[in-house]
Amino acid sequence: MNQRQIFDNGEKPMARLLKEYVDGMSLERDFYTSEAIYNNDIRHYWNSSWIWVGHVSQVPNTGDFFLFDYGTESLIIARDKQGEIGVFLNVCRHRGSRVCMEQRGNRRVFACPYHAWTYELNGDLRVAREMGEGFDPTEYSLLKAHVRIFEGMIFACTAKSPPDIEAGLEKLAPLVAPFDFNNLKIAHSASYPVPANWKLAVENYMECYHCAPSHKDYARSHSIKDPEYLRTELTEAMKDRSRAVGLSTDEVSVSSDAEGKTDMDFYHRRYPLFEGYLTGSKSGEPLAPLLGNLKGFDGGTTDLQIGILNNFLVYSDHVVGYRFIPRSVQETDIEVIWFVRGDAEAGKDYDLQDLTWLWDVTSQDDERIIRLNQEGVNSFHYIPGPLSHMEWGIRAFYDGYLAKAALW
Repeated sequence: MNQRQIFDNGEKPMARLLKEYVDGMSLERDFYTSEAIYNNDIRHYWNSSWIWVGHVSQVPNTGDFFLFDYGTESLIIARDKQGEIGVFLNVCRHRGSRVCMEQRGNRRVFACPYHAWTYELNGDLRVAREMGEGFDPTEYSLLKAHVRIFEGMIFACTAKSPPDIEAGLEKLAPLVAPFDFNNLKIAHSASYPVPANWKLAVENYMECYHCAPSHKDYARSHSIKDPEYLRTELTEAMKDRSRAVGLSTDEVSVSSDAEGKTDMDFYHRRYPLFEGYLTGSKSGEPLAPLLGNLKGFDGGTTDLQIGILNNFLVYSDHVVGYRFIPRSVQETDIEVIWFVRGDAEAGKDYDLQDLTWLWDVTSQDDERIIRLNQEGVNSFHYIPGPLSHMEWGIRAFYDGYLAKAALW
């Protein structure tokens, strides 16, 4: 099928969209409505990106596994008999059936429900009935994704040659070490389905231009809603407190660009909460035991990004992970995961409702504004508009995304 056939419905070919794109403006309608572009997003953008798929605490024992699905893809994350964590495509090497349907559990092997091809926990093919002489099972292991475990967070990439993640992680490692991500556990996870293209969900997260008018509860406690010059005094005071409790005040900002000088975006910045707020709670009071080896609360939170698709907010007593998972061209799950230190007990050390309150109400706000955004973009009268200087994160996303799109 050639490009003209793909776009017979009036959509513009990608080459034309890229040529007509104006720097500093939002993207054209087709980027959010085209089935062809969505399929390329999954095939070329998501499948060639490092994706945060989970945490080591989800697979503590041999045989423990869980699935991570996005778009057309399904990944099995499992701990094998040697204690290693592997990530495999959930696609049988016989005729392509899904091998595993349960979202999580414990297995001794993975058996395909269609013809009973059976795989070891490390993905190797163990049994394939009636395949005849000359059949070599070593050639038919489950396809393996690249895996990188960073401070307990599991990242996977299905590309043959994944982007360079090491240079960015090397910069981030000493900055996140005091929080001891390795010893976190999941306190709660929630999914907020939104009828919108995944890029609109990512763009919404990448800017806080909308925070003051759209997130009243968030804006009451988080200073990032204000322009930079209004936060200087708050920031300097927080930095003194951060150093006192054992946190670095160094920042990291690495962006992929159209010239391809870097493969991934990395971002780390701690910013202050307003006076009276020690953490992201309704009252401002602590929500859970301090993370890692922190000596106290500094009244701040860290905006941490490991690739555009993987975002975390790191408070002194909990971590909130954000993912925007594509399900179809205009179906996306906003997935939010709350972490506390591994030895914290629900009902004793933290109240789950209090812990999740802020980012639950904020995510419900996001579902509404992203849905309305998609409804407006669907109009044939939609025309791309100018980005604010407070939407610099969207510009960074566009740089990397459009650079990859030019290669499709």
